[in-house]
Amino acid sequence: MFQRPQHLMTRAARERVVYYVEEPLFGEHADHLERRRDHSGVMVCTPHIESGHSAAESQARTARLLEGLLASEGIADYDLWVYTPMELPITAGLKPRVTIYDCMDELANFKGAPPELRQREAQLFDRAGVVFTGGQRLYEAKSERHPNVHSFPSSVEVQHFAQARGGLGDPADQAALPHPRLGFYGVIDERFDVALIAEVARRRPQWQVVLIGPVVKIDPADLPQAPNIHYLGMKGYGELPAYLAHWDVALLPFARNASTEFISPTKTPEYLAAGVPVVSTGIRDVIRPYGDMHMARIADGADAFESACEAVLAEAGTAAAQDRQARADAYLSDLSWDHTWEGMAQLIEAAAPAKARPFTSAPSALLTGSDD
Repeated sequence: MFQRPQHLMTRAARERVVYYVEEPLFGEHADHLERRRDHSGVMVCTPHIESGHSAAESQARTARLLEGLLASEGIADYDLWVYTPMELPITAGLKPRVTIYDCMDELANFKGAPPELRQREAQLFDRAGVVFTGGQRLYEAKSERHPNVHSFPSSVEVQHFAQARGGLGDPADQAALPHPRLGFYGVIDERFDVALIAEVARRRPQWQVVLIGPVVKIDPADLPQAPNIHYLGMKGYGELPAYLAHWDVALLPFARNASTEFISPTKTPEYLAAGVPVVSTGIRDVIRPYGDMHMARIADGADAFESACEAVLAEAGTAAAQDRQARADAYLSDLSWDHTWEGMAQLIEAAAPAKARPFTSAPSALLTGSDD
């Protein structure tokens, strides 16, 4: 998934040396750190850890690999960027200039979250010089726990998704589907309202529901099956505009539960940049600003969601639809991942201790953990 971490770290790599540490792979082999340079310039580091050890011992082994990386690369000045508090123990031997916590979601609310996650997040707050949140709702929660928290909601590469308005060909695996098409792309997990999609598809068999993305943490057998529901699997970031170009409605069918209370879906501005009207359930960071500014329709429950989709389809090609898209385009004109990174970089420098030497050339950022 090419999402917030990838957008930000590819931009960081334009001015820094970036080491992105992925989750470890376990096997019958000696501990070692595999490194490969991504085309963006990011150095992707994958720890390979001998299997059969406790979680604490495995993390201690990973920590030694990271300390070895710093020594072998001659890295003295660096910042530590953390996405997941659960991996905090692997940073035990590190002494960064600034520790940054980019909090994308309330991970402790997710299904199967380990009980020690909240404790480790508290430790991370103690160490962090600056905290970023992926949306306003998260900011409201985290600003009570740290004195230097800043909200950076999901941004968008407008030009990339605007390709959907330029007559892209219909991908082969959806080309045969009739219209209207209602589409969603993203991780299909506990946050996805399976029952809602099943009911809307049942009520409107002429609507084709296109679902793109991996199925995670839920049994595929529990997914709704119907002739008008189509699971197309994973697609690359570069492929998404072509799919969007041939959708009539873009969906954000998120369940209303603990795991969605704090989400700020990256796909909201992406859908709108593609010129596809949006229908979402009542996620707070979608309501504000997209619902409040009449850029997206908000509806909870099968009755309201069905009606909202019907209204979008009826509005197609009208002056009202053009006005709604014009509002979205005006709003998106101020959004970009470049601006997001620039703002973050300034706050990182401001958080650096006064005695620390400021970065003037080729600074290193050591990044830990991966998140989807």
